[in-house]
Amino acid sequence: MDPQKLKDNFALVATNGLDVAEYFYADLFARDPQLRRMFPASMAKQHEVLIAALSQIVSTVDDPDALVPFLTDLGRRHHGFGVVAEHYAPVGASLLATLAHFSGPEWNADLERDWTAAYGVVAKVMTEAAAEPVA
Repeated sequence: MDPQKLKDNFALVATNGLDVAEYFYADLFARDPQLRRMFPASMAKQHEVLIAALSQIVSTVDDPDALVPFLTDLGRRHHGFGVVAEHYAPVGASLLATLAHFSGPEWNADLERDWTAAYGVVAKVMTEAAAEPVA
């Protein structure tokens, strides 16, 4: 996984602003319509939260001392919203679809591999944190 490639690609994708979040959630709810009920009727705030979280993750992808605590907290909070391990697969698929869409011709097999690996780390840390007893 090449952190700089991820950062560069996300910078390109992020130029599309909240359209990225709108596309992501449309894709996610098409993949798994039952997930829609976990979110508020108005998704405007959720769009901002998603972009902020992705930005934080990407900016610290090469700094485990910052990334892991952020993901641990995120995993615990998502668990509180009813997120379970099975939800991470459709989220990952929608994230990859969104990144590919907004990357356009820049998207390639190397980027897909890097993003898949990065999301694997995110999902692993978050699911492990959700499974830990709260102290």
